[in-house]
Amino acid sequence: MIDATLRRHPPAIAIGAALCAGALLPDAALAQGGATSARLEEVIVTGRAGAGQLNRAEASFAVSSLSADDLSKNNPLSVADVFKAVPGFWVESSGGEGSNNIRTRGIPRDGYSSISLQENGLAIQHDGGLGYLNADQSFRLDETIARVEVVRGGPSAIFASNAPGGVANFITRRSYDAPEAVLKYEAGDYGHNRIDGYYGLPLGEDMFVGVGGFYRKNDGIRDPGFTANDGGQIRFSFGKQWDNGELFLDLKHIDDKVAFLLPIPLTFDGDGDVAGVPGFDPNYGTLAGPEVEHNTYRNLGNGYDFDLSDGTHTELTQFTASLDFALGDWNVHNSFRYRQSDILRNGLFPTGGIESAADRLDSYRQALAGQLPAGSDLEIRFTNHPDQAFDVANNAGNGLVLNGNLLSVQVPLDEVINDFRLSRAFELGSQTHDVSFGLYYADYDYEYVRYMATAMFEVHDQARLLDVVAVNNGQDVLDITENGILRYGSLYDNVEGTGETIALYASDEWQITDALRVDAGLRYEMIDLGGSVEGKTVVDLEQTAALADDQFITGNGVYTPIDEEYDELAWTIGLNYQFSDSFGAFARYTDSFRTPNASDYNGDATRTDLKVEPISMAETGIKFASDMVEIYATAFYTEFDNIRFTDNVFDNTTNQYTSRTAYGDTQTVGLELETYSYFNDYVDMSLVVTWQDADYNTFAFTELQDGEPVTVDFGGNQLIRVPELSIRAVPGVNLIQGRLRAELELEYFDDRYADVANSVVLPDYLTVGAVLRYQVTDNLSLQVNGKNLTNEIGLTEGNPRAGQFISGDAGSEFYLARPILGRSYTASIYYAF
Repeated sequence: MIDATLRRHPPAIAIGAALCAGALLPDAALAQGGATSARLEEVIVTGRAGAGQLNRAEASFAVSSLSADDLSKNNPLSVADVFKAVPGFWVESSGGEGSNNIRTRGIPRDGYSSISLQENGLAIQHDGGLGYLNADQSFRLDETIARVEVVRGGPSAIFASNAPGGVANFITRRSYDAPEAVLKYEAGDYGHNRIDGYYGLPLGEDMFVGVGGFYRKNDGIRDPGFTANDGGQIRFSFGKQWDNGELFLDLKHIDDKVAFLLPIPLTFDGDGDVAGVPGFDPNYGTLAGPEVEHNTYRNLGNGYDFDLSDGTHTELTQFTASLDFALGDWNVHNSFRYRQSDILRNGLFPTGGIESAADRLDSYRQALAGQLPAGSDLEIRFTNHPDQAFDVANNAGNGLVLNGNLLSVQVPLDEVINDFRLSRAFELGSQTHDVSFGLYYADYDYEYVRYMATAMFEVHDQARLLDVVAVNNGQDVLDITENGILRYGSLYDNVEGTGETIALYASDEWQITDALRVDAGLRYEMIDLGGSVEGKTVVDLEQTAALADDQFITGNGVYTPIDEEYDELAWTIGLNYQFSDSFGAFARYTDSFRTPNASDYNGDATRTDLKVEPISMAETGIKFASDMVEIYATAFYTEFDNIRFTDNVFDNTTNQYTSRTAYGDTQTVGLELETYSYFNDYVDMSLVVTWQDADYNTFAFTELQDGEPVTVDFGGNQLIRVPELSIRAVPGVNLIQGRLRAELELEYFDDRYADVANSVVLPDYLTVGAVLRYQVTDNLSLQVNGKNLTNEIGLTEGNPRAGQFISGDAGSEFYLARPILGRSYTASIYYAF
């Protein structure tokens, strides 16, 4: 019933919820007369620089915060899942525990390329959008985190690089006041076992040491038949305080493997709804299986060792040192971070082109007509099961086959980041200024080495490899494939990239009256990109009689240098007006940019089409809190100009990628609503709503139609994969003197599109989750979490390899898309003092 109502009237539900919350505002404001909540009084340290403190009520930008208790109850499977509780974010966490996508306020960039993911105010990775190096691969959430602050838009582009969309700051525990210990064990119904711990010990009155981390191992909700996620992290921290300052040291090491989940085969049921293909479970199935877990593929020399169980394997060591002290009337702050990481990304990327085995054989007969020996015909066999005949008409209950890319990318990264800042508050007449001047420096050196082999699979959970063989009178006369491989070396890259960024920034928080404050800031950034890209050639390896190694892409030993420089200015101005301690309003305008990075040159060091993308953002909002309700509502506008979009489409005939580029402008108008309603001591509810009208103003490219170049313009279409409406409602009840807490998690997402042409619809969906926590004693609690209880098949993306401009899956009976994970349960025991 709830599902049906939401599907029929989603905008009405959102608007009604907002109006109901807003209706409480005048009466509550009169009745409470300035009452404030702990949430509104939280001191904000993200998205600003200043000598004084600023709480959420006084902020001239949209900011949300999540406590350690919030994180514990939500129990996010991935870093991306954290942002589902924040308005303005569209989260695609269907990729597993890492390598997911988030977008804010209609910004048309995937991954973390427009968000700065930070620890203790400093970027985890200077550029979260480096190729195949999403910032969430370098961060793991555990019990060492005390809280999270998320700033959307606003001043983010002034105080962080590559952050027009916002800053998410994960702030670690600091146990100065008392010993602090946390021990948590968690088990799940997918072979999941995890242990988290933290121990912090004060040393005297002004020092502490802390140690914490986690270890986890499981099969994955989409079980590949081998361990999917395995590893953990450990963190050591030390702090020393004095009257006007602090020294903080932190050392973190990650060694963790997580499966990278990709699109799966799907179809439609009789009502036209998303459904699983016979033989493939849409909630729990994956094409990855034991047959491709670990193999050696042909390469120049001794072969390429490919271990799919590595998934995204992050080995990272990060050292952070921050120092705060007073120098006369000035506050001095310096944060330094060094990271060394070696990240390997192995995945099975289905390419698309799902077809019947009979049609596949026919297409090969036509394509190989001149190469097949006279009198021969083709047949399909199981690569590793010679005793089993392949049923062309009905294998696995569907008779379908598809291709998949076994892709391996090695991306080592060495990076140094330093942020130095001087701040001072002073009075000028009856007014106060809190000014800051900063110098930011970042230098990174990374490699990007990519190998790929393309294979043929049946359409089935844990799919088996298939071979195509030419047979004459019962004798094999020609192998089209070898061990399931259609083409070895179907992709190759060898790149070394460097980036150096120097940024100067300044800000002023100008308190004009007790009620009115104007905030302004600017950032001037200078970027120098370098490195080299190896050229490519196609060779015949001549290592097998099969056709699979005849067209092998490899390096040619010729390296072309990367040498580009950019310098850009970003600025912002905002104002905040406090009607009372518990009611304020703000407005802000920001002019910023996004520059290319070294990985944009991965395929071609000589490309000249890379340009700086200007970004304009405006927002206005209110903040209100009483004993009954808290309301944070923001209207926003975002405009991107001259954005470059690249479409890499995999050709299933040649088994290689083709690429095309388009340029466009985007515009988004939206509303964000975050409310907390406290009906009585027993019942409460949180509500997060985002409505956004996100469109391409222009989107033009040229393609060949009947041999003639034709300009295609999709201006006016909706941005891909971004819903117009998303809602998260969490009603909760407190029973047994507050010891028992139960929550229901309802999340709704409107229709989206898988391509710019808006030809493939990703239907709206509703998920239901639940949390039950019992506080056994003051120190001991038990908790059960259930996710996607109704086993909704909610699609977050289509098949990018079929085309993101115009999808090749449009109108197909069978297609590839990536759904959310199926129903899962976890139970945990938590001890803390």
